[in-house]
Amino acid sequence: MIDCLFCKIVKGEIPAEIVQESERTLAFRDINPQAPTHVLVIPKGHFANAAELALADDGLADEVFKTAHAIAVAEGIADTGYRLVFNTGPGAGQTVFHVHGHLLGGRGLTWPPG
Repeated sequence: MIDCLFCKIVKGEIPAEIVQESERTLAFRDINPQAPTHVLVIPKGHFANAAELALADDGLADEVFKTAHAIAVAEGIADTGYRLVFNTGPGAGQTVFHVHGHLLGGRGLTWPPG
């Protein structure tokens, strides 16, 4: 997508602090972190939301989840716990319409999230 912020990050047109990259996924630090570890994990291809990613049915959603877990291990939060959030649609708080998982950890997380 031409105007998609995350597609521009994938293309290198907008800088980001890259945490991990594979052939089909990219993970980078959130510019407005809500926890000591706050990393966004995205597919490099454009899918508007989690529902579109799930319908892709080619194992890409698995890769996004596996990438998030690998980062949690590398960041030292896998054993204490972490949260992975996918906001889908404006009513859920999605503001960038390129599916992304928020990997959050490094502090106690309350429930419900808000």
